[in-house]
Amino acid sequence: MDTKILKAIGIVAAVSLILASAGYTLGLLSSSVRISSSGVIASVNLAVYWDNTCTNPVTAIDWGTIRPGESMPLEIFIKNTGNVPITLSLSTEGWDPSNAGSYITLTWDYISGTKVQPGSVLKVTLKLTVSSSVQGITSFSFNIVITGTESP
Repeated sequence: MDTKILKAIGIVAAVSLILASAGYTLGLLSSSVRISSSGVIASVNLAVYWDNTCTNPVTAIDWGTIRPGESMPLEIFIKNTGNVPITLSLSTEGWDPSNAGSYITLTWDYISGTKVQPGSVLKVTLKLTVSSSVQGITSFSFNIVITGTESP
C-alpha cells in the first residue's frame, strides 16, 4: 500500500477513536452540590475612653502641672473592640526631652494577665509620677502605648 493511504487510514482511525471516546464521556451523568461557607477572622482591637459608656474617646492626655515628688492619677476606660479575649500591656515612647523618662514614670492598676473579654470595658487608673530628683525638665511629652494581645 501507498504510504499516503496508510497515513490517511491512521488519521481516520485516530479521529474515530477520539470521537468515540468523546461520545462515551459526554454520555455520563453527573451531579453537583454547592455548600455555602463562612467564618470569622480573629481580630484584636481596643479603644480607650474617658467614660464607662465609651462615648468620649481619649486622643490626648494633658497632665497639667505636677510638682517633683508628686503623682497624678487619671482614670480611663479600655474597651475590647475585637472578637477574642485579650490581655493588656503598657509602655511609653517618644519622650521629649529624651531624658524625661528617667525622671517621670507611668504605671497603672491593671492586674497583669487579667483577660478582657470581647465587648467588655475595663476601668484603669494611670498614675504619672515625677521623681523628686528631677532637674532641668520644665515640660515634657511622650506617647502612651496600650497593647492588647490575644489571650488563649
